[in-house]
Amino acid sequence: MKKLSILFVLFIGFINAQKFSKSEIELINQGNINSALPIYQTTDEHQHKTLLSLSTEIDPLDKNTATLVKRMKESLLSTDGGVGIAAPQVGINRKVIWVQRFDKEGEPLEYFINPVITWRSELQNLGPEGDLSIPEFRDQFYRSKVIQLEYVDLKGQKFSEMVEGFTAVIFQHEIDHLFGILISDKKEKEKNDSYQPVDAFKKSDAVGR
Repeated sequence: MKKLSILFVLFIGFINAQKFSKSEIELINQGNINSALPIYQTTDEHQHKTLLSLSTEIDPLDKNTATLVKRMKESLLSTDGGVGIAAPQVGINRKVIWVQRFDKEGEPLEYFINPVITWRSELQNLGPEGDLSIPEFRDQFYRSKVIQLEYVDLKGQKFSEMVEGFTAVIFQHEIDHLFGILISDKKEKEKNDSYQPVDAFKKSDAVGR
């Protein structure tokens, strides 16, 4: 009975952890809820602190999650060539990202809730990256060529898939944001690491994430 009580407390704690705070709800719903949310910048001290903070899981069935997902898309569409965005970039430290799927016909934008990379290939690529939240910054970074991803949608349905090439790079970049990792702070790996330049990176010359 004691074990069941502990499990119940842990379960309730997990559910409560997913609930939005009052300040998050106010930010998500401020202004026109059909418009873009402002994209946070590292040049602002308060916004930079948010970008460096860890994100927590989100309840996909909460109506505020649907609003956040929609407004994040509008934020990404408002940029000049952006191919991905993470919730911390609009001031919400929750696990939601948008990614342009260059690996699919029509290169659609798709959202991912509570995304987790469950496997990364040892083979890496080296390519240029920029960031919507870091003005005038670009550098070369190593990323795994192939990843396995798990996530849920707004109905709470779970998915798993393998992603490779430039799209895998975008996923890794956006999921880094959920851990407060910015490319301006990310150090290049040792030069003797294995990598293979690929044509997929040619698209990244004109985009930020």
